[in-house]
Amino acid sequence: MQSDSTVVHQPLLEVRGLTKTFRSGGLFAATRKVVAADDISFRIKRGEAVALVGESGSGKSTVARLLLRLELPDGGEILLDGEDVLVREPRRASLGYRGRVQMVFQDPFGSLNPVHDVEHHLVRPLLRHGRASRRDAHSRAVELLRTVGLEPAEEFVYRRPYELSGGQRQRVAIARALAVDPDLLVADEPTSMLDVSIRMGILNLLARLKRERRLAILLITHDLASARYIADRILVLFRGRVVEDGPGDAVVERPAHPYTRALLSSIADIGGAEPPPLEAVETVGEEESGGCPFAFRCPDAFDICRSREPAYCEVDGRRVRCHLYARGAPAPGR
Repeated sequence: MQSDSTVVHQPLLEVRGLTKTFRSGGLFAATRKVVAADDISFRIKRGEAVALVGESGSGKSTVARLLLRLELPDGGEILLDGEDVLVREPRRASLGYRGRVQMVFQDPFGSLNPVHDVEHHLVRPLLRHGRASRRDAHSRAVELLRTVGLEPAEEFVYRRPYELSGGQRQRVAIARALAVDPDLLVADEPTSMLDVSIRMGILNLLARLKRERRLAILLITHDLASARYIADRILVLFRGRVVEDGPGDAVVERPAHPYTRALLSSIADIGGAEPPPLEAVETVGEEESGGCPFAFRCPDAFDICRSREPAYCEVDGRRVRCHLYARGAPAPGR
């Protein structure tokens, strides 16, 4: 039996050694594997936000799908309040798990059914998860719209998605996720398809929910600036591997891994859009080379980087996966 002190310090969600590899190719083509998640481990406490940051193809959305049980991992553990859900529910997530872990999708235009009004989108999860009776469902829907800042809520509840702006749709999507009183909200690029002028409003809403409801948030983003604004910790992913993990301010202000520095410089140059690759051409089969997966794009790479994958090193309170620190050499630019 767990003691009270153990329960207090136990994280809401703990991911241990999560792995996922996709394979492509057929009868007449060579099989090629793509490592989408390689030994991913992290924790999220109640009232804490953790950001997974990386460019397209880094594996961050795959990690989100694994946590939401939309994909089955090849290995690893997903512990919710200390219980491994992959052991308890090996094939598919239960209604109880889906009620505790909710998703806000990237596309606010595609995540809502244009045929139905806002009330339908909110009432359906309320009834499905037993969070309200049919008699109380309307008032609960109105209350949820007020929570996400859509006023007058009594008017918005009857609107259809095509009558809303992108930012308003995303607020409805957040309200729908909140309808089941989740413990963890997985937000997959929640502002990337919105106008720059309204992105901050969505980030402020998520920050308020984290603070007032002690809602745990996993933010999936390519934008380190957004991650820093809301996240207590940032994990930087490259090709399915965490290359840097630490407090949000430290990762952004003093990036240690060359890939993190590249992300920051790219974002600064192009105003927060998806960062381009450092080189125009990428070689095939780097996942199987045995070296650091970033070596072929890294300006600081040396021989060992191309032959041996680095282990984690402790650098200023962060975990960094880079041979620069294993050799005791300071990172360039520090």
